[in-house]
Amino acid sequence: MTSPLTDLRDRTLDSLRVSVTDRCNLRCHYCMPEEEYVWLPRQSILRHEETGRLVKVFASLGVSKVRITGGEPLLRRDLPRLVELIKASRGIVDLAMTTNGLVLESQAAALKAAGLDRVTISLDTLRPERFREFARRGRLDDVFAGIDAAHHAGLRGTKLNTVVIRGFNDDEIVEILEFGRVRGLEVRFIEYMDVGGATQWSPDDVVPRSEMLEVIRRHYGGADAAASRDDHGAPAERFQLPDGTEFGIIASTTAPFCGTCGRSRLTADGVWYLCLYADRGTDLKELVRAGATDEEIAAAIAAAWRSRDDRGAEERLAQPGRGPLFRVEGLRQDPHREMHTRGG
Repeated sequence: MTSPLTDLRDRTLDSLRVSVTDRCNLRCHYCMPEEEYVWLPRQSILRHEETGRLVKVFASLGVSKVRITGGEPLLRRDLPRLVELIKASRGIVDLAMTTNGLVLESQAAALKAAGLDRVTISLDTLRPERFREFARRGRLDDVFAGIDAAHHAGLRGTKLNTVVIRGFNDDEIVEILEFGRVRGLEVRFIEYMDVGGATQWSPDDVVPRSEMLEVIRRHYGGADAAASRDDHGAPAERFQLPDGTEFGIIASTTAPFCGTCGRSRLTADGVWYLCLYADRGTDLKELVRAGATDEEIAAAIAAAWRSRDDRGAEERLAQPGRGPLFRVEGLRQDPHREMHTRGG
């Protein structure tokens, strides 16, 4: 058995987020607040067979968990075909997808049949008028339908992701947690992050983990650290209500977890990023389309990971006068910096 591939901080390459498109059918405040965007050229987007091949190479190096992302991944045609290709890679034990749920109702059954293990659905508000204002679309009922469809399709372990922003939805923390609790879905609250296209980010808008817990404990009479561990290696700290209901909090902004992060990201056009905050990545598409062998691609990946020293969230936390990571001009110069391109 080969030794795990580790970086300079002894972090193992074990989790890969695979973006399949930079397009999205929502314009959420924390990810895509601008009116216009620069998109990746369509001819640069990896074919499913190319993506599947790269995942197979990553799996040979120790990656066991893959998450399909976007943009909104369900906008990509024939996504079940990619699910089949990834599941065929030896060593992949967990294949998940993050989606906004808008078109999940029509695709959940096919994705489950193709081998998808579970989904995480974004749900930032339960109020239709607030959803319309925040996401600039009026389709909250479609999200609810997608949540139900995931259950009926047999997808288990569904999670709900909620980005908490002060003055927008911080008054819905208990409502959203209760929505998940009665449906047997684990809610994960996420601190508002200053990454990618969050051009309107401000420290004042961040609701820290401690404040979320205070709200929850006040309502439910307690919330302790959960005894169970997350089998899928998610970045959330897990807590438990007095009735046993578990929920998570991802405190990347105020309490980074760089020291244990084994996640990396592959964009829809084949650029591999070692950190969500990284300014540059490795163009694996260039290797694939130039005729490189699997062994040559694996060698390039291994060399990059062994030299990895990234701790972007920790560096951002230490930065005085912290503001958005990128300004609009910088994002338009390089769309790879966008959160909807890197896949979150």
